[in-house]
Amino acid sequence: MPLGDGRRRGDMSIRLFDTTLRDGTQREGVSLTTEDKIRIARELDSLGLHYIEAGFPASNPKDLAFFESFDASELENSKLVAFTRARRPNGKAEDDPAVTLLPRLSAPVACIVAKSWRLHVEKVLRTTPEENVESVRDTVAYLAAAGKEVIFDAEHYFDGFRDDPDHALAVLRAAAEAGATTLVLCDTNGGTLPTELKAIVSRTVREFPGVEVGIHTHNDGGCGVANALVAVEAGATHVQGTVNGVGERCGNCDLVTTIANLQLKMGLKVMDDERLGKLTEASNYVSELMNLTPDSHRPYVGRSAFAHKGGLHVDGISKDPRTYEHVPPEAVGNVRRTPVGELSGKNSIRAKAGELGLDAGDVTEILEAIKRREYEGYHYEAADASLALLIGRTTGEDRPLFELETFRIISEKRAGGETTTEATIKLSIKGQRVISTAEGNGPVNALDKALRQAIGPHYPELSEIHLSNYKVRILDEHRATAATTRVLIDSSDGKRMWGAVGVSENIIEASWQALVDGLEYGIYGTARG
Repeated sequence: MPLGDGRRRGDMSIRLFDTTLRDGTQREGVSLTTEDKIRIARELDSLGLHYIEAGFPASNPKDLAFFESFDASELENSKLVAFTRARRPNGKAEDDPAVTLLPRLSAPVACIVAKSWRLHVEKVLRTTPEENVESVRDTVAYLAAAGKEVIFDAEHYFDGFRDDPDHALAVLRAAAEAGATTLVLCDTNGGTLPTELKAIVSRTVREFPGVEVGIHTHNDGGCGVANALVAVEAGATHVQGTVNGVGERCGNCDLVTTIANLQLKMGLKVMDDERLGKLTEASNYVSELMNLTPDSHRPYVGRSAFAHKGGLHVDGISKDPRTYEHVPPEAVGNVRRTPVGELSGKNSIRAKAGELGLDAGDVTEILEAIKRREYEGYHYEAADASLALLIGRTTGEDRPLFELETFRIISEKRAGGETTTEATIKLSIKGQRVISTAEGNGPVNALDKALRQAIGPHYPELSEIHLSNYKVRILDEHRATAATTRVLIDSSDGKRMWGAVGVSENIIEASWQALVDGLEYGIYGTARG
């Protein structure tokens, strides 16, 4: 199928440029250490991305520290990119410290940003269009002469093209003539719609035959990924974005979704199948290091991206996954899931039990138990551990790790001092009565410590399990402090993650239920045989 510039898909080679470590860090609430940035850079390198833009070294000490401490030759597949702006108006590139810094860094690629919209030239830079063009030419020539591969980002290109196409094109022409290898068209405000963007990209590609044209989009109009895809259709062969679309305001083009669409939908081979199968892992890895909760509904890589809850859907999937899946989940490293709840049918319960490695038998009783529990406030879609244990208890296959006698929590705060919390647990393990006491920074932490202290000697695999998330939701707010509370605890053993749920008017009791379910499920395969 021909693309917008007449070439065929098989003739195209798309180069991927990741700016998570530069543009992505402008997301509100995100702050990465130098070590975080190094770890993310190595993860992106393992995906085989062509370029990794790691920061703006002239703008802050942290970015400079990264470039000074990280040797670009450590990357096996990607080229390291340092970002800077064009030199100041009416100056010289060789006198501008933001420009002269780059030649002494190990990053072999320089990405230069400059204005292409006269509004910015005249009102922000307070200079003339002619001087703006000259600053681009001077800066690109200086860095190209220093041996850098130069990528040029034309900021606000689409706004600038609408306002004065001659000036926008003149800026690109100056960069190309001075030695820039790639001209990147930036939808900096993120407000251009796909139809207009495609037309402008197509016109620009025709203006620069033989020069690589790239696209850099933002998501303010919800079109970040769509705009990147239509730009490729119009002839762009260089695509910039961030992992998970992180970035300022509404974010950048989501490079993860874009990669999957380019390869699985548009037939463009941007990476080998093995690396494509790492997309979900890479997406979650970056979210974790950025301290962001992964979006369950993110296309392709979200936990719910291939989750089928409706009975008709589950039935269709069991017969042929193509009935309700646009691509195989394993292509991007994801998995098919069957969430269950009060609206689930028997087929959903059977499918979910099979997913959990359980024999559901007659699912009628299980379905009734789920409906009853969800009426009480339990919610199993994000609590596979509690659901698996409920199925086991309903079918008579459950054997608890211990029998609880009592637990007691004591919290004490003294004037001018910290609050201390102590938990004492009395339980029976394999016929042996055990009493355990531990202190923690709160009741759940103290209970967790006391329980692990009590049962750890009997279940040594417990040492691999840790709590990774704790969430509380009030179910009937109108009852104020007497409201029913739902607690969801996520646990992990370093290889897998699972959720457990507890519900009670007493938040400590709800937490205890979720805590015990999570630990019991974690050692399910080895401790219960």
